[in-house]
Amino acid sequence: MRSNQLYTNTKAIIWVTLGTALFSLIFASGKFADGSATPLQILFLRYIGGLATLLLVAMARRETLSASRSSKPLSHFMRAVFGASGGGALIYASANMPIVDATALGLLYVVFVIPLGVLVLKERLTSQHLAAVAVCCAGAAIVMASRGAFTSFHLAYILPAGFAVLGAALLAVEGLMIKMLSHSDRAMTVLLYVNAFGILLMAGPAAMQWAPLSVESAMSFVLLGPIAVTAQYCIVQGYRLASLSIVGPVDYTWLIFAGLIGFLYFGEMPTLGVAIGSAIIAIGGIMLAVIKSPSTECDTTAPA
Repeated sequence: MRSNQLYTNTKAIIWVTLGTALFSLIFASGKFADGSATPLQILFLRYIGGLATLLLVAMARRETLSASRSSKPLSHFMRAVFGASGGGALIYASANMPIVDATALGLLYVVFVIPLGVLVLKERLTSQHLAAVAVCCAGAAIVMASRGAFTSFHLAYILPAGFAVLGAALLAVEGLMIKMLSHSDRAMTVLLYVNAFGILLMAGPAAMQWAPLSVESAMSFVLLGPIAVTAQYCIVQGYRLASLSIVGPVDYTWLIFAGLIGFLYFGEMPTLGVAIGSAIIAIGGIMLAVIKSPSTECDTTAPA
């Protein structure tokens, strides 16, 4: 029995690690674009690729679109608003500051999820939760302080850092809405709605900031769609196989993947302060993942 559980947990960790690695590439897409495309363009093309992928999957399954109709289209629309704006904010942050810094601040979404759970889902907060939140916030402060954010007030760093924190907050709201929608709609329905609404939401803003793209560049951003769908599928598979206390901490491999991308492709070397602050954020996040609520253990799904 123990060997079977170990095998299942290992599979879950592998699924979530793979999904996190794919999401790391998506959030670093703004840095790879190197100014050739705006974050709004990238998101718009990613949603087109995502919707096309899902429609192909539906055709392969011989499913009709009516089978994925939801009774809560407004909730799906609002989820798309928060997801698109949060994703755009993190793509902008990653493009304009070291990727590992943006990632560390983006991981604060686990901190924002806690008060949202208390306010909306009436979950109970313990002193352990508060301690873990304080640890995460301390880690974020160390990351920013190590770059001089609180002393020299470099706008070139503070502005994208602010976008990273804003993106974390927006993705926390999206995560809460995913949790609520997952009780009434299938995963396929949730994904179809967010990609369709994402295209509608991003079309106008992307057109206003559109920069000319080669066919190769445009297709590379369109391919972010199937990558995002695959990442979401991997993470959902992992969360179905094991409890949050097992797979939740795996989210923090995002820091490792972000650091590798920054180092291998952009020559970014994290400072000692960033490394320490990131580690502290990871410790606080793991604490939040393994702490069980007195009422219920919060299950999460990574934003798509």
